[in-house]
Amino acid sequence: MNTSKLIAAAVALSVAGAGAPAYAQSAGKLAKGALIGGAGGAVAGAVIPGLGTGEGALIGAAGGAAITALSHKDRRYYRDGYGRKYWVDKNGRRRYK
Repeated sequence: MNTSKLIAAAVALSVAGAGAPAYAQSAGKLAKGALIGGAGGAVAGAVIPGLGTGEGALIGAAGGAAITALSHKDRRYYRDGYGRKYWVDKNGRRRYK
């Protein structure tokens, strides 16, 4: 089997597995992370000898989607009457920082 086909299959499986816990993330945010990772991977593939730009882009896209899926930087923080910071989870409960 061709090496690029193996890498493409591994990328597809990793993106599918990384997207499973990301029920709170939107598809647009995951696509943006995959696009940024793919661009960085293509640059790395052009610089690293023995790794093609397409393979680097596939690996970078999988990594970018996984990092975006596991990231929680999109939380919106609020302040209560005492000045403490909190965010609201999916069940509507306050989670203090």
